[in-house]
Order: sequence, then C-alpha cells, then structure tokens
Amino acid sequence: MTNNPDVTISIVNWNTQDELRECLQTVLIQNGSIRFEVIVVDNASSDGSADMVRTEFAEKVKLILNEVNRGFGAAHNQAITESRGRYVFLLNPDCRIIDEKALSRMVEYMDSHLDIGMLGPKVVYPDGRLQFSARRFPTFAAALFRHTPLGRFFPHNRFVRKYLMEDWDHLETADVDWLSGAALMIRKKTIEEIGLLDERFFMYVEDMDWCKRAHMHGWRVVYYPEVEVAHRIGASSDQKVIPMIHEHRKSMLRYFLKYNARSVKVLLTPLVALGLWLMAQSRIALAKRER
Repeated sequence: MTNNPDVTISIVNWNTQDELRECLQTVLIQNGSIRFEVIVVDNASSDGSADMVRTEFAEKVKLILNEVNRGFGAAHNQAITESRGRYVFLLNPDCRIIDEKALSRMVEYMDSHLDIGMLGPKVVYPDGRLQFSARRFPTFAAALFRHTPLGRFFPHNRFVRKYLMEDWDHLETADVDWLSGAALMIRKKTIEEIGLLDERFFMYVEDMDWCKRAHMHGWRVVYYPEVEVAHRIGASSDQKVIPMIHEHRKSMLRYFLKYNARSVKVLLTPLVALGLWLMAQSRIALAKRER
C-alpha cells in the first residue's frame, strides 16, 4: 500500500477463501503508472478467510472484520469511508483481473474524461463467454418477462433482450444506463456528490441504484471493454441459494418503490410484487431440484 494511492480496491468477502486468494493475487500484480491500496471487508466468514488474509497478505491488504454479515453495500461503504484513492474500484472476490495493466488503463481513461463518474470493464465468464454486465434500466415490461413465469414461454422476447443489451456486441466503449458492481470503478468526487451505496439493499440492485443516482447528478456511466475481468458468479450467494433469491426479489421491489413512489406507476406495485414472488417461487423450485 502507498501513502497517496490513485485507486482504492474494495473487496467484500463472505466465505470465499480460495476465490479471495486468487483474486488478491491478480490484484497485487497490477503495474503501470498508478498506485493503489487494497481493502478487504470480511462479513463474518467462518471458512478462515480472514486468517488467510492476515497470514498471506498482511503487509499488502488492509482487513476490516465484521462480526455479522452486513451485506454487500454496507460492507463496501466501510471500505469507501476509509479509502484514500481518487477512485474506488469495487471488485468481487470471485473475479480475476486478466490484464496486469488493467487498473492503470481504467484510471488513465477516467483521468482523460472528467465527466465519467463510473467505468466498468468487460466482464466474462472463466471460459471467456460474455457476461451482460452493462445494461439498460429495467422497464415494467422487462421486469414482467424476466421476473415472472412469462419468461419461460417467451425466452427471447425483445423486452429482456433490450434490458440486457443482448443485441449489442459489447466490443466498443459506450455510455450505458448501469454497470455490474462485481467490477466497477467510481470517481471519489462522484461518491461525494451522490452518496454511498444504499444500505437498504442488502444484496443485489445496489449497483443499479448507484448508477441511477450518478445519471441524476449528470455523471456519465461508461462501459470500457479495453479491460477484461473474469467473473465466476455466485461464489458467496450459491452457499445460500434460496435466501439470496428472496433478497433479490426484495431488492427489485425496493428499487421499484424508490423510483416510482410518487408516480402513477406505484399503482402497479401489487402486480410487480406478485410477479417477483412468482418468479422467486419458480427459481426456488428449480434450485431444490438441482440439489
């Protein structure tokens, strides 16, 4: 770590010791013109993650220990509050930074585009397949087809394709609505203007909400495929599949109410809630069959 970092890398961990180790290894070999610090916030892991960080990365990583699992947003906020970088890079422990100059490239790009508040790399699965980490804000139609059983009958409907930006090749840098918090760089000045992550979202949707607030304050949110990050997905959430399905449902409903409480769309709340509940039940049934 350095006294004057350009970037603070914030990693929230819950029982992903092996994934976290590999993630930190790819972080700590970053080179180039930038300086960085690494903060790991451990959400009361029971798998020895904290001891591993203390033993193997004691001089290079700052460790914050929570006695309970505070959730994704609240834990990242702890790191952000103690960060010293001009930028904060949220990174999931099941991510691997592919390029050794990735951080340097992202910082240089944001330094040369001062109107960008958030920058997200291209995110791929470990086998190289594209993840749809850049998306449009959800519409009611997209939510209806993606979060209800209707999606099974119309799996390639245009509403979900548009939401996920499936018809775009993801090869060019572009302004987007929102970016996945699995790998997301944000300018510290942007945080000072829009605030920290909304801790009412325990898991899921807090990244969408953050990007929404960035847009509302006039900041650009940009997808930057010149940098790639591999993301396994689910290293933590797969340990408690059914509770996480319920958390996603609650977060989607909370987001809907947060931005529609004062519009006529609030009248759709019962329908939205029913759709999310039906989709949750469908996903739970599928998860039970796969056990």
